Amino acid sequence: MDKVVGSAAEAVADVGAGASLAVGGFGLSGVPNVLIRALFERGIGGLKVVSNNCGAMGSGLAVLLAAGRIARVTGSYIGANKEFARQYLAGELEVEMIPQGTLAERLRAGGAGIPAFFTPAGVGTQVADGGLPWRYDGRGGVSVASPPKEVRVFDGVEYVMERGIRTDFALVRAARGDRHGNLVFAKSSRNFNPLAAMAGRVTIAEVEELVEPGAIDPDQVHLPGVFVRRVVALTPEQAADKGIENRTVSA
Repeated sequence: MDKVVGSAAEAVADVGAGASLAVGGFGLSGVPNVLIRALFERGIGGLKVVSNNCGAMGSGLAVLLAAGRIARVTGSYIGANKEFARQYLAGELEVEMIPQGTLAERLRAGGAGIPAFFTPAGVGTQVADGGLPWRYDGRGGVSVASPPKEVRVFDGVEYVMERGIRTDFALVRAARGDRHGNLVFAKSSRNFNPLAAMAGRVTIAEVEELVEPGAIDPDQVHLPGVFVRRVVALTPEQAADKGIENRTVSA
């Protein structure tokens, strides 16, 4: 039951080239930076990433992206990541952009064993009708476009079918975790982390504070250890290393 491994490098040692990854985080919040860095140091590429965004300010998934290690991204937000936009428009990267709430539910559904579900989000748009550019050809044209999705009517309302997402691995970051893999996420880092963790067949969690089993009140557990395969305890320095995307001060 002790799921703690000795290092981040050991934790990601079996992540191979071309693997699919669900990665937690939103902007700079709750991003498993230590695991991502360990993956970068392995030198593997062709990764297929499912995450709300692809890193920012040279951190998180932006490290893998800048090195050309990511082949495909399923996400909701490009934001200010200029390298993400450049690779996408240049045809170097395949990108499936989907509504943020749909992404969250697709991850949750995959982790819950639900193969597909219907949602009104995207009906009447290219999300449902197809034709969204997944990959450009580098000359302004589209080489790969999204296919149309099934649309059905329930009680007079149209809904589009979305597939649940399962990935080979998941990388997440938690504020606290015990040796059995039970996790607690702090504040806004409880965003895509629990959902990403559920979607991974092998989920690896880096935790800022490692505690013994029983130290976390069961009512306070955000993600039960059944979803987690490996736990990496961060050093105090690693736990304290948190970026600020937009610093705001009052007059």
